Amino acid sequence: MTYKSPTYREPKSPVGAVAELFAGVGGFRIGLARAGWKTVYSNQWEPSTKVQHASDVYVANFGPEGHSNQDIATVARIPEKFDLLVGGFPCQDYSVAKTLKNSIGLEGKKGVLWWEILRLIVEHNPKYVFLENVDRLMKSPRNQRGRDFAVMLSTLGNAGYMVEWRTVNAADYGFPQRRVRVFIVATRQSATRGGLSPEERIFTHGILANALRIRPNDSGLLEIPISADPTTVSDQFGLGLKNSPFSNAGVYVDGSAWTAKVYAQSRRKKSTLSDVLVDDSEVSDEYWIPESRLKEWEFLKGAKAIDRVDKITGYEYKYSEGSMAFPDYLDRPSRTILTGEGGTSPSRFKHIIKTPKGYRRLTPLELERLSGFPDNWTKPNGLEHLRDTNRAFFMGNALVVNLVEMVGRALAQEMRKGK
Repeated sequence: MTYKSPTYREPKSPVGAVAELFAGVGGFRIGLARAGWKTVYSNQWEPSTKVQHASDVYVANFGPEGHSNQDIATVARIPEKFDLLVGGFPCQDYSVAKTLKNSIGLEGKKGVLWWEILRLIVEHNPKYVFLENVDRLMKSPRNQRGRDFAVMLSTLGNAGYMVEWRTVNAADYGFPQRRVRVFIVATRQSATRGGLSPEERIFTHGILANALRIRPNDSGLLEIPISADPTTVSDQFGLGLKNSPFSNAGVYVDGSAWTAKVYAQSRRKKSTLSDVLVDDSEVSDEYWIPESRLKEWEFLKGAKAIDRVDKITGYEYKYSEGSMAFPDYLDRPSRTILTGEGGTSPSRFKHIIKTPKGYRRLTPLELERLSGFPDNWTKPNGLEHLRDTNRAFFMGNALVVNLVEMVGRALAQEMRKGK
């Protein structure tokens, strides 16, 4: 059975209004629309390029109304009224594609964007905030494990919010990509349901607990006091820790974070890489691997130990890496899509599959399906010039739309209760 997402439709009777930051090609908007939310404002701006491909795709699919293509630092105020602020804010400084040595967190050029998000939260005081990032966020930076996330919790608390978080692997909830991300949902204190313990919010009655079911955990909760002074948190939190104190689920309320290790529970039928594939007859020649180049791919995917010399210090060392599946398993969810997935050059991290016709790369349409986007979303009318490297880059930056829909439905349920 082919895994295929429905086309995009605006909700007929919206439960609430959304402002979308760092919009990319619209993954949040698609998922939230399916859950009944209407996006009234969006911002997408890529500072590293003059051509704004992602913003162009966004406008081509949704139209220009309410869309802004400018540096978020220059957005003094969001012009529309909204109930929910969302964003998959840039994660390069926390990314698993970087080494721990280079993971510099909130001090990095991308990490400072947190303060722009916080500025707009304080300015508009929305009822809900829904953010997404890589799971490296929970343990950055390397010399103060968990400090960056603690700063976020402290500043959101000061702004008047209760915060839930969950680290989620999309494949654990039946979707065909093993993509691990942390979801952060903040609720304005005046809109929260009182009388719930931290344990109830994490395991049974919180927004994320309702959206993404988990198995019971008898190991209990860890309480982590967090100062209300962000400077104190920045200077002192995580000093001397080898590991982050934050587990994969938790809640922050009234100056303390409560956290626990949880395990996903899903009744969805598991989808695999094979479920997203198109027929070989639909795949153009450029995606097929010539037999003469298979050895290159096989070498890059294989285990190896290579002698190297540091260019600055002259230090000699052995660089090693383990083997990867070659070809990728069709009967399992795919590996995480990275931004460098496109292009014909051999790579350790690109997906390679084997079909009756031979070895090939994944097409942009298949990458879209792995992330839950409608077919050919990244090649709308008028933008046929976009290359597969552009389209793959979009999916390497994208979230899994289906998970957004699940959280959006739980948020919609809370919104309706509050009306």
